Amino acid sequence: MAHVDLSLSGLQTHGPDRVLGGFLGSLDLWSYAVNVANEPCLLIDKVGVVLAASPGCGQLFDIDAREAVGRRLVDGVLHLLDFNVVSGELPGWEVDKIPPRLATTTGGLARGLMRVRGPGGAPNTVDAISVPLRDADAVVGSLTFFALVAR
Repeated sequence: MAHVDLSLSGLQTHGPDRVLGGFLGSLDLWSYAVNVANEPCLLIDKVGVVLAASPGCGQLFDIDAREAVGRRLVDGVLHLLDFNVVSGELPGWEVDKIPPRLATTTGGLARGLMRVRGPGGAPNTVDAISVPLRDADAVVGSLTFFALVAR
């Protein structure tokens, strides 16, 4: 699997920095991009708190993207399901293996299928591709793109 790192560290901008007061870190810049993206994507910090969720992500997961900000991804925003026939909740020991979390803990690209509760409570299977985000050498979060695979 290819290794991809995305970084906008130290970039000075002329748009959102007027609102945020000058220098922006990489998470601030990615947050701005995710908030205005149509594609289902979200940004979490190193400990799994949602920093931004796109409107497309809100539709895919049947959440209010603005209300997701500041809440934990797992046990707060996404309702993860096991892939078994019963589709019960994903066991806690499996949660750290989902792509958004795996990218922050390993510092590498992570991809995998996730089963989540979608609109109307129906289980959806999504393909998730996550990249770690860095400030200098430290991983500070991850950016994840989602694609619906099956309802």
